[in-house]
Amino acid sequence: MASDIEIARAAKLRPITEIAAKAGISDDALVPYGRFKAKLEFDFLKSLAQRPDGALVLVTGISPTAAGEGKTTTTIGLGDALNSIGTRTMIALREPSLGPCFGVKGGATGGGYAQVAPMDEINLHFTGDFHAITSANNLLAAMIDNHLYWGNAQRLDTRRISWRRALDMNDRELRHVVLGLGGSANGVPREDQFDITVASEVMAVLCLSRDLNDLQARLGRMIVGSRRDGSFVTAHDLNADGAMAALLRDALMPNLVQTLAGSPALVHGGPFANIAHGCNSVMATKTALKLADVVVTEAGFGADLGGEKFLDIKCRVAELAPACAVVVATVRALKMHGGVVKANLGDEDVDAVVRGNVNLARHVENMQKFGLPVVVALNRFSSDTDAEIAAVRGAMAALGTEVCLCTHWSDGAAGAVDLARAVNARIAAGSARYKPLYPDAMPLADKLRTVAREIYRADDIALPPAVVRKLASFDAAGFGGLPVCIAKTQYSFSADPTLLGAPVGHTIPIKDVRLSAGAGFVVAMAGDIMTMPGLPRIPAAEQIGLTADGAIDGLF
Repeated sequence: MASDIEIARAAKLRPITEIAAKAGISDDALVPYGRFKAKLEFDFLKSLAQRPDGALVLVTGISPTAAGEGKTTTTIGLGDALNSIGTRTMIALREPSLGPCFGVKGGATGGGYAQVAPMDEINLHFTGDFHAITSANNLLAAMIDNHLYWGNAQRLDTRRISWRRALDMNDRELRHVVLGLGGSANGVPREDQFDITVASEVMAVLCLSRDLNDLQARLGRMIVGSRRDGSFVTAHDLNADGAMAALLRDALMPNLVQTLAGSPALVHGGPFANIAHGCNSVMATKTALKLADVVVTEAGFGADLGGEKFLDIKCRVAELAPACAVVVATVRALKMHGGVVKANLGDEDVDAVVRGNVNLARHVENMQKFGLPVVVALNRFSSDTDAEIAAVRGAMAALGTEVCLCTHWSDGAAGAVDLARAVNARIAAGSARYKPLYPDAMPLADKLRTVAREIYRADDIALPPAVVRKLASFDAAGFGGLPVCIAKTQYSFSADPTLLGAPVGHTIPIKDVRLSAGAGFVVAMAGDIMTMPGLPRIPAAEQIGLTADGAIDGLF
């Protein structure tokens, strides 16, 4: 079997105009970026407003393990399979970050015969969206320090500046820095921090904006710090929102690409789900819904993170109502949740699958709490045995959930046809009754407690006095109606990444809260979570390079 990159190189891509035509998009609606990718013009997006929406399918997964689950691959395989059986389908995905590409994960465009392309371009600079977001973030940072240098007319308290610089790269050295050293000509000395670009509020703002006007308004509402009296200073107060919007104008247009099977895909925006809200842009999702009968989209990491945030933040903000959820798992990953080490995953162990099923079951139950019918996509490996698969089917049958075996990695669309038919059946049944987990009017602390108890199955949350005071100040300033975005380890329902399976009785420690007034949510830092990752001992970057003919190699 060929490798992912060999399959990607061998694929014959179609001109992006041909992919656009398949989706009902005319040539004059495209802003081409080479032969195989393009952005969609704003005038075209506005022209879609009166069209009816298709059905929205969320693909999420179990708590990730070192064994891998294949969530992006399943999203692409399902979209291809739906198209292959005659259901007009578009795929909506997040853009990859350079941090994981050069760090641990490698590329993020799917795998095998279920990939979006051009793989190398999407994984690296793509259409420059992340560079624009990084530039806009750091323009605001520069304008803050320039404001301090030239007299500080807004009376910003330098001890209470909350805006951070950003870089789309894992660089632990930048987690905590000191600025302005070397004398008065170099600015006002102060401590600062860097976030990876996908954790920047600018990323969240771009992904939740409905149009250019909404983008600038959200940028203007972003809080950069506070005065000594506690009042907030915003980007609009510094007159930074206009220039930031100018930098982000083209980045707000969704990006059209294709799968290896020729399905149209919108790849746009890319917040991580462990430290941000984990969903592609509202613009891309709502555009796809106007162009297709079914839209398959993905949320980052497990259903407790990306899935919950998609349903409690994105769907609330964008007034979306999903028709179905797909939870992705593998027998190998379930065995890891059942206590098997990675080296032994090839050995049959039905008891371990039974123990690991509790993780899958909890994610399925959580999606059902939002009123969604659920299908389980079980990505099959050659080492999986009939008895192990039967153990998964039995556990899910008790929850009224169907398990579909998937082989789209090796077989393309044909390997996900059963899943496509199951999803179509759920859509046709019309049984979805989407509702968010908590109402807007619930106090912020109670929203955090609701997610912790209902989704993580914790006994409670731990709120230090300083966090209680911050939450009270957010409520008093009129932000109590915002949803919450919990930044937490992706590996466990708890805040301890070593607690696999489905732990209960734990406490979620909320160490800090941040107000993202522009994005429109409150971020809660649960446990030891970093918003600027570091590279591993042997980063993927060491294996990436160019072949003799100039092709990019080693990206997977």
